[in-house]
Amino acid sequence: MLDPLLRQAARTATLLAATLLLAHEAGAQRPQPPRPKPFAAFSGSAQSLRDSVVALARAQVGTPYRLGGGSPDRGFDCSGLVQFILRALQRDVPRTAQQQAFVGAEVEPDTSRLRPGDLLTFGRDSRVSHVGIYVGDGRFVHASSTAGRVVESPIARRSSSRDLKPWTGVRRVLLGQDAGQDAP
Repeated sequence: MLDPLLRQAARTATLLAATLLLAHEAGAQRPQPPRPKPFAAFSGSAQSLRDSVVALARAQVGTPYRLGGGSPDRGFDCSGLVQFILRALQRDVPRTAQQQAFVGAEVEPDTSRLRPGDLLTFGRDSRVSHVGIYVGDGRFVHASSTAGRVVESPIARRSSSRDLKPWTGVRRVLLGQDAGQDAP
């Protein structure tokens, strides 16, 4: 029982730290409750936001998989994990992987073009059925039904499993003021 409580405390501390960091960078005197904003309205550094997304995503590793889940307490499915992390950083995204595959700017699915915080989509026959968050070094965090929990995996996964969906796309949802820096 103690281990889940420690994990939850660590997640809460990570969310608080990210909120304080973003509030400090925005010049706020104290953290404000998160309010969803459109992607283009973010005025902070895109790099610090990407760092926060990576920290929040990695803090969820080990959380149980649950179809339809969208919180650390109840578990996550892939799109619920993405929605939870981005919402914690005041970014609103739709609920399903198929819908999330159309937010932000499209980026060519080439590992040399990826930036931490990019959404990676997976599927077959032009149907997106899985989504994860790129964290750097050719790796992404996602809620895996096969593993039964949130895991960090390499993009270049090799398996003969029919359950393993091929990587199909990239969406850049974190855009800062420096458009040249974040252009796809």
